Amino acid sequence: MSEHGPEAAPRRFQLPARERIDGVVVKHLRVIADERGRLMEILRCDDPFYERFGQVYLTTAYPGVVKAWHYHERQVDHFAVVKGMLKLVLYDDREGSPTRGLINEFFLGEHSPILVRVPNLVYHGFKCIGTEEALVVNTVSEPYRYDEPDEFRLPPHGGPIPYDWARRDG
Repeated sequence: MSEHGPEAAPRRFQLPARERIDGVVVKHLRVIADERGRLMEILRCDDPFYERFGQVYLTTAYPGVVKAWHYHERQVDHFAVVKGMLKLVLYDDREGSPTRGLINEFFLGEHSPILVRVPNLVYHGFKCIGTEEALVVNTVSEPYRYDEPDEFRLPPHGGPIPYDWARRDG
């Protein structure tokens, strides 16, 4: 791959694989820009971690808003941010997981074009950390079932997950 391909993407702000929650995958996204605009592939059926297609949806978050915590029993998420910046936080509370109790933070968006695969049963949430609304594309492995949602929630603040959403200056 050329020096401008996914391997050349800045990685210093993302967790190395050995520090990630078991089953979490980060894909560095390649942006191809020219005088007409830009193209960014997000998820392909030939990606080695791709399981199956359920649906694609867009969700947004306004600056400073936290949307957390929840997990899915069956569904696997694949988050990418196409506008703005987001902090995605994962917490592994899975019985028997080699990374149980681990928290991971990922920064996704225009300044960090990555896709993060979130395994089922891993709690996750996000916070818009930019000055504008963040646009999040999620490609999930299961279609949403209105009659029986695959979503289990905890409060975003003050609940059992040991995480503080406040910005850390330093």
